[in-house]
Amino acid sequence: MKRRSFVFALAAVGPLAAHAQPAEWQTIVGRDLRFRLEMPAPATETKSGEKEKGHASERVAWASKRDGEMFDFDYVDYQPGWFSERDSKQMARDLGRGEAEKAFPRATFKYVRDEPITLQGWDGYALDIEDAQGALVQMRTYIVKDRLYRLLVTAKNNEASKAAAQRFLDSLRLAETRPS
Repeated sequence: MKRRSFVFALAAVGPLAAHAQPAEWQTIVGRDLRFRLEMPAPATETKSGEKEKGHASERVAWASKRDGEMFDFDYVDYQPGWFSERDSKQMARDLGRGEAEKAFPRATFKYVRDEPITLQGWDGYALDIEDAQGALVQMRTYIVKDRLYRLLVTAKNNEASKAAAQRFLDSLRLAETRPS
């Protein structure tokens, strides 16, 4: 009987251990359960009461660092119809590029990726900028109904840093898929 209990205990713990998340990463889940993503631990949550034109709520953000690299995620809800009554592809591009050309002039930086993307059917924009040493700034912007999600990560020119950045960018999952 003891052996069966031991085998059962191993079987029960085995699957949990296989899916356990390494201690250096944590899962962030929105209070409204509309999204989840992974960031290096510890991630610090902040809220900004500053509202820009069209905002219906405060901006909620999480930030963390890993090996000196930045991992930033934020979202803000806009007034009903702010995005849904406009061309969300164009809005994602405008918001995804923002002031990038001023902050990262093309004469100095290489735009590695600068294109529209989608996440679960929702419109978004990807902008990856590389410096002369191969370090990256990667930004993703997604519009989901009247909510704006943004991710920003920096990565050194090495595989471990770039893999961590990609893991962060690829981890965002939304509760709803865009209806066709």
